[in-house]
Order: sequence, then C-alpha cells, then structure tokens
Amino acid sequence: MSEPIDPYYAVIFTSTQKENIEGYPEMANKMETLAKQQTGYLGMDSARNNVGITVSYWKNLEAIKNWKQQSDHVIAQHKGRKDWYSWYNVKICKVEREYEFKI
Repeated sequence: MSEPIDPYYAVIFTSTQKENIEGYPEMANKMETLAKQQTGYLGMDSARNNVGITVSYWKNLEAIKNWKQQSDHVIAQHKGRKDWYSWYNVKICKVEREYEFKI
C-alpha cells in the first residue's frame, strides 16, 4: 500500500470457496483492476490457503459504498454467493494508525 492518509478504512473480506470455482480467477483479476480505478481506492493485500483474506483500503466510507454498488462488482458479488463461496464475512474498519518493520 502506498502511503495512505490517516485515518482511512479497511474492508476485510474473509472467505472459503466451494470445490468448483470455474471463472473465479478471471473475475478476481477483473475486480482488482476495476477497484484500482475507483475514486478513494488506496490499495489491497490478499492471501489464500484454506481460507482467503483480502483487505482493501479506502479513503472513506463513501468510496466503500460506491465500490459495493458498482455494477460489475454487483454481478461479481452475486456470482460469488451463487457459485464460488461456501462462506464469507466482511468487516469494515477504521484504521487510525499503522506502522511496519522492514529489513
């Protein structure tokens, strides 16, 4: 993530996938590309093993609301519930401070 302005918001999307996720990788790539074009988008971190965790970072709650309602993202959400996820959880958090360690 590149130098966000504090405070900012994090959307934490945690999920487990079904066995057959045909079309999912393509849609995930499309959503990442599209999210980067949204006003207020700050970055994303993602990891997947048995459980997937994607954290997207946003300037404000309005940007998050607009992303949730973006037409292509609405289609992806529907396909996710119908075809790809057996479970998911979304948390929206205000990040008031951050720091890191790096060698």
